[in-house]
Amino acid sequence: MRRLRASLALAVAGALFMGAPTGAGAVTRIAATDGAIRQDVDRAYALVRLKAAPLATSATTRPPAGRKIDFNSASVKNYRAQLAAQRNEYKAWLREHAPKARVTSEFDVSLNAVGVKLNGHTLAQISGSPVVAQAQYQGLYHPVAHEDPDLGLIDALQAWATGGGAANAGQGVKVAIVDSGIDVTHPCFDDTGYAETNNPGAHEPFTNDKVIVAEVFHMRAHVLGLTPEAIDDHGTHVAGTVACNHHTPAEVDGVDIPYDISGVAPRALLGNYNVFPGHVLSARSEDIANALEAAYADGMDVANMSLGGGSAGIKDLLAMAVNNLDQANMVVAVAAGNSGPGHYTVQSPGYAERALTAGASTVGHFVGAPVTAGGRTYGAASGDFATVTTDLTAPLGVVTGTTNGLSTACSALPAGSVAGEIAVISRGGCTFSTKIRNAQNAGAVVVLVANNVAGDPTAMGSDGSPNQPTVPAYMVSVGTGQALKALDGQPATIDSTLSYFRTGNDDIMAGFSSQGPTDVAFRVKPDVVAPGVNVLSSVTHRSCDDPPCFAFFQGTSMATPHLAGSAAVVKSQHGSWSAAEIRSAIVNTAERGVLKDYRTGTTIVDDVNVIGAGRENLANAVQADVVLDPVSVSFGAIPSGSGLDRTVSVTLRNVSGSAATWPLAVSGTTGSGVTYTVSRSSVTLANGAATTVTITMRAAQGASFDDHQAWLEIGSDGSVAHAAIYTFVK
Repeated sequence: MRRLRASLALAVAGALFMGAPTGAGAVTRIAATDGAIRQDVDRAYALVRLKAAPLATSATTRPPAGRKIDFNSASVKNYRAQLAAQRNEYKAWLREHAPKARVTSEFDVSLNAVGVKLNGHTLAQISGSPVVAQAQYQGLYHPVAHEDPDLGLIDALQAWATGGGAANAGQGVKVAIVDSGIDVTHPCFDDTGYAETNNPGAHEPFTNDKVIVAEVFHMRAHVLGLTPEAIDDHGTHVAGTVACNHHTPAEVDGVDIPYDISGVAPRALLGNYNVFPGHVLSARSEDIANALEAAYADGMDVANMSLGGGSAGIKDLLAMAVNNLDQANMVVAVAAGNSGPGHYTVQSPGYAERALTAGASTVGHFVGAPVTAGGRTYGAASGDFATVTTDLTAPLGVVTGTTNGLSTACSALPAGSVAGEIAVISRGGCTFSTKIRNAQNAGAVVVLVANNVAGDPTAMGSDGSPNQPTVPAYMVSVGTGQALKALDGQPATIDSTLSYFRTGNDDIMAGFSSQGPTDVAFRVKPDVVAPGVNVLSSVTHRSCDDPPCFAFFQGTSMATPHLAGSAAVVKSQHGSWSAAEIRSAIVNTAERGVLKDYRTGTTIVDDVNVIGAGRENLANAVQADVVLDPVSVSFGAIPSGSGLDRTVSVTLRNVSGSAATWPLAVSGTTGSGVTYTVSRSSVTLANGAATTVTITMRAAQGASFDDHQAWLEIGSDGSVAHAAIYTFVK
C-alpha cells in the first residue's frame, strides 16, 4: 500500500501537478497574475441607484475644491428633501410591484440609492420604476491577504463564525493522522493553552497536549528501531492542514508569507498514527487497519488517510474496514488518488462507499521568482534545480514545437541554438532533468519550462539521474509561457529575490486527481473536491535551514485533510450527528458550477466522476438542513439492450432544527435513453424525523453507451442539498 506523497514522481513532466518546496530567496512581493480574483455577490440583496444625482455630485450641492458638503445650508437641506421624496416614490412603487421586497438602507451622499432585500424577487422585478437608474446584486468583500486562500475557497471562516469563531473551530474533536508522523516541535502544534492530557496511548517524546497520541504501525518496528517520529514531511504537512494552530506565522525559503496560516479546524486535537515510519515508503493493509482500530479505540472522531493503492475490487477488506468504521461513527477521509486524468482511476481505500473521498483542485498562490519581460512581471516557481544568485537579464530564446507552440526539448537541441539566452520550452514528454539538460547543452543561461495545463506553476523535481543540469531553471504557467513566446528575442530579467504571488487561478481541477466511477460497483467517486494544488502547510524541522518550516505541496493527499478538518468543525458544532450525517453535510452541500477543466482553466466541469458533488463549502456544511444516506445514487452498469428499470432508496433526515417542507426533483439528465424519477415531489419532516424516497432509473433498449448522470435536487434548484445520480451503459 503506497501513500500519495507530495514528492512522488516529481520528475515526471506529464499532466501531474506533484510538487515540493520552492527555492531560496528573501523579501515578499504580492502580485496578481494569470487571472482575475473571484467576485463574490450576495444574490439575496441588491443596491438600487435612483436617477437623481447624490449630494456629492449634484450641481446644486457638491462642495467647492478643498471643502466638504455643508449639511446646514438651505440648498443642501432642500435638495436632500427632494432626494428623500424620490426614494419615497420608489418605495411606494416597490410596495405595489414587488411586495415581498424590503428596503434595508437609504443613501444620499455618495449615492442616491436604497439597499433592498429581495425576498425572492428578481433584479428585473425591482428595477421597473421610472426613477431607477441601475440595480445590482450586493458584493461580498473580505480582508485582503490575512487568511489562507484555501480557507477562503471553502468558506471556513464563515463556518467558524457560526460556532463562536476560530477559538472553537474543532474544539475537543480528535483527528487521527494515519500517515508518516507529526513533528510535534512545530509551532503549528504548540500546546500552549490546551488542557493537560493524560492519554494512555501517548508516546513520549512525540506527544504533547495538542498531539495527544503517537504510535508506530509496522510489523518489524521493534526489530528496526522504528518510532512514531516524523522523518518524512508528508504527515506533518497533512496535520497542519487539518489543525495548525490559528494564525501561525509562516515563511517559505526566506519569503515571509503575508498571512498567518491556520488549519481548517485549528482547535482540534491530533493523533499521530505513523504507518510510514523512518524511511519506510509503503504500508501493508494490516498496518493501516491496525492504525485505524487503534485510533478508534483511542476515541478519535475523524481519521485522515492521505494514502492509496491499487484497487482490490468489491471485496477489498481495507475498504470494508473504512465502511464499518463510518457506521461505528468515525469519519474516515481518504484521498481519491493521483492517477488521473481519466475515469476508473480512483484508488483503494478511497473507493470505499462510506469513505469521505477527496478530489483535488487548485489554490491560486505560490512563491517564485519575478520574471519581467515586455513591461509585465510574471511568477516562476523553482524546485530541485539551481536558481539565479543575482538578478539576470538576457534575451528570451523560444524553442518552438507542438505543445502549445513550444518544444518539450526531450531530444537534443541544435548546438548553440539558445546560446546566452533564457530558453523557453514546454512541460511534457520527458523528465524535467532531461529537458533542462538539453537546453543547457544548447547554451541556455536559464531555462523556463511552461506548464502544459491550466493554473499556477508548481515546483519541478529532479529525476535523480547522474549529471543533473546545473543551469538555473523554473516553471512558469501555461499562460505565462504563451506571453513569453510572443516576446521571443526580447530581454527578460529574472529576479534573484523570491516573492509571494496571489493569483486568480483557484478552483481548477487538478489533472492528476483520480476519477470514478469505481470498478465493479460503478459508484460515483470522488465524493467532493477540496484544495489540493499549491497547498501551504507545515513540514518537519529537517526541511529548511531555519525552522519552523513550511512548504507548498500538491496531491489529493493535500485535499483530504481539508475534508478531515471540515469534519472536525462540523462535529464540534453538531456533536450528536453520526459520522454518516457529518459526511453527508460536507458532500451534499458542496458548490457546483465553480470547478474548471485543467486543460483550459475556464470550462466548467460537471462530470460527477471528476468533481463528485462539487467543491466543498464548510459554511454550507455546518448549516446543513438535511442529510442523506447514501450521499450519491449509483445504478451500476446496465447492458445497452436490456431495457432495465432499477431503484435505489435514499434516506433523508431533517437536521434543520424545525419542521420543514422541501420540493424534490431530478435535473440535469445527460445522455439519451436513460431517465430518472423521484418517488415524491416534496417531503415534509419534523425536526429530527427521517423518511425514504426512491430514485428510479429507466434504461430504454438501445440507450446510448457510456455515462449517464443527473442530480437529485432537494429544495428549489438544490438550494437545500443535492446528490449525484449515475448509470454506466455498456
